Amino acid sequence: MKNFALAGNPNCGKTTLFNSLTGSTAHVGNWPGVTVDKKEGRYKKLDEEINIVDLPGIYSLSPYTPEEVISRNFIIEEKPDCVINVVDATNLERNLYLSTQILEIDVPVVIALNMSDLMDKEGKSIDTIKLEKELGVPVVKISALKGEGLKSLMEVAYKAAFTPRKGHSVIEDKSLLHLIEDVRIAFEGMGVASPLFHAIKLVGKDDIEVENHGNLVSMVDQYKANMEAKEDVDFESMIADARYKFISEKCSSALSKHEVAEEKLSKSDKIDKVLTHKIWAIPLFVVIMFFIFHFTFSEDLFYIGHIGAAIAGVPFDEFELIGHAGWVRFLSADYWTPLEELGGMNGIPSIGVFLQSWFGLATGSIITGFESFMPEGQWYTSLVIDGLLTGLDAVLSFIPQIMILFFFIAILEDSGYMARVAFILDRAFRKFGLSGKAFIPMLSGFGCSVPAIMATRTLEDEKEKNRTIRLITCFSCGAKAPIWALLATVGTLAGFAGDLFVFSIYLGGIAMAVIYALFMKIFSKDQYVSPFIMELPSYHMPQPRNVGALLWEKFKHYLFKAATIIAAATMVIWFLSYFGWGEDGKFQFLVFFDEEAGEYVSRIDLSILSYLGRGLRYFYYPLGCLPGGWTYGEDGWKYTVSTITGLIAKEQVVDTMAVLGLEEGTLSLSAAGVYSFAIYNLFTIPCFAAIGAAYGEQNRKQFWLTMLFWFAISYGTALVFYWLISLYEVAWWGGLLVTLALIGGIVFAGIYVTKLNKRKALSN
Repeated sequence: MKNFALAGNPNCGKTTLFNSLTGSTAHVGNWPGVTVDKKEGRYKKLDEEINIVDLPGIYSLSPYTPEEVISRNFIIEEKPDCVINVVDATNLERNLYLSTQILEIDVPVVIALNMSDLMDKEGKSIDTIKLEKELGVPVVKISALKGEGLKSLMEVAYKAAFTPRKGHSVIEDKSLLHLIEDVRIAFEGMGVASPLFHAIKLVGKDDIEVENHGNLVSMVDQYKANMEAKEDVDFESMIADARYKFISEKCSSALSKHEVAEEKLSKSDKIDKVLTHKIWAIPLFVVIMFFIFHFTFSEDLFYIGHIGAAIAGVPFDEFELIGHAGWVRFLSADYWTPLEELGGMNGIPSIGVFLQSWFGLATGSIITGFESFMPEGQWYTSLVIDGLLTGLDAVLSFIPQIMILFFFIAILEDSGYMARVAFILDRAFRKFGLSGKAFIPMLSGFGCSVPAIMATRTLEDEKEKNRTIRLITCFSCGAKAPIWALLATVGTLAGFAGDLFVFSIYLGGIAMAVIYALFMKIFSKDQYVSPFIMELPSYHMPQPRNVGALLWEKFKHYLFKAATIIAAATMVIWFLSYFGWGEDGKFQFLVFFDEEAGEYVSRIDLSILSYLGRGLRYFYYPLGCLPGGWTYGEDGWKYTVSTITGLIAKEQVVDTMAVLGLEEGTLSLSAAGVYSFAIYNLFTIPCFAAIGAAYGEQNRKQFWLTMLFWFAISYGTALVFYWLISLYEVAWWGGLLVTLALIGGIVFAGIYVTKLNKRKALSN
């Protein structure tokens, strides 16, 4: 079986091509020793199966990032039978810079000109015959998105794989070529594979080459000294200039444009005039995110029910017939029973609430089924029903809403919009010490904090890397979504706006990340913000295969955690909740038959967990000690314990609450209590996996400072918001005055940091 490698710039369509070629055979792992994704799959439409490896997106084969090192080492050391270099045809010159480096390696190469269909729409064309002649390798036009030309590409690559190829350079500078040739001969004499590639990199003082072939550095320096050139020549820049000169003079001539197309803006340019506008870009981003959360979490779509009730005085509760509670009402013809008692809401439910309603009914029916035949009062019955099934039901019942949320995010990513978000945020927040390069791992934190933390290794500056890791917790990961979905059902939030609550959590997290970064910059001597260069892909319709693949990965990850970590943790929580020392002082199972009530009752208040929770509650007491707060009353210890078990996995918060009897319909929190509980769980120390990722990316001192930072901002922010919202409930004018004071402090900090940046710019 032959091995092909896909190499190319970020956003060139390489992953789309990989998905189109491999389909359901694709699988994701990690490269040995690093945390960057390794994607492999099989292509089965040739005489033999082809193993395809999707290399990370890179701009060059220089060792500036882990991705570049991985791609470089794989091509040189693993020696794939063919490298398919995916080139964005709409950005030919920029993409061919990587191609000129790949051509220097002794490996068969085929150039795949992707997005050729967009070239046709823009009135442009590329002379592939001329390009083949200049590059010396086959060139094939394709459209990975539409699946055009893929069969021809693989046939050409398969044919090329049977013909060994010697690397060649496009550098034409005679003095530079002479130096490179002398070094190449030395490498060849040492028996090093791809001697031309290594020679060019060593001449350019490539870090990896200098480290691996230090014995040749003095010889190269001697060769350089003998060259008739000016002193202090930057050979790396000379080599880069030679590459671009070749591309500009030889390859660009293969690109032709029709006269009519010269004056036209592409569709992407027209869209960007609106979506990346310096004034409207961020407001439009906020509106887009609002509609995503509205369609996912709203129990009254477009607020039709409440608008109708306000205008006509007629509640729109008949629309709830499409939810399971409405059907119960319809089938029983019990129109006199208030819909709220059946678990329904007034108005049209969003697609997320609608599916969650039915999914919750299905998982609840499974529990009811087990209850029908398992004996009451037995510890093993309680383990299955009160522990395992109830806990998993609390987590799994939110799968529809979580998948819908990721569905919308996948569409934004695959369409090219999320790349613009990083650009927009970089432009807006650079003055506050956050760059778009740092925002990329932060935005990926909406999916999972673990890869987001690992992605910070692409940041060159160590202080900026540590700052970014600490702020990633502000971006709500998918594991926290069940917490927001559960809290959104609490009726004290403006009476109905569960979607607005969830929206405020996500948007508020971004806002607080900026505020935290602002104050981190004030109290830090480091004023460095890394430069940000990013390829903006052309807008295109999301490909169902790509969206489906992302959703499937998220679904598998969620189910795996539910079947392993969460299930195991649930049983531990159940044991701690249903065993303890009874009123007689004996350690026992705490479910007893109440003869007066004629039913079994559990005494969780006597359990091991209750004693632990009551002890810890006093530490969290200031975060919700008034009526309606999460540390107030008999249930206060339950919320406290839930936040602690969330360290295992954030889904465990909802799971623990369910085991302890805190479910939809039983939560009795005020608006201040809900926001305090939500804010603490948003900003606090993430799960064990994320903690491990942070430990691996930071030295010991910085890791413990990160742990302290995570806890401090969660406790402090929850404390401020709890008492501020409580103040509004008592005296709105007092809350307003405090709010204005806080805003004033933030504005002052922003002005101060902006002046610092201006002073630094003038000094430079």
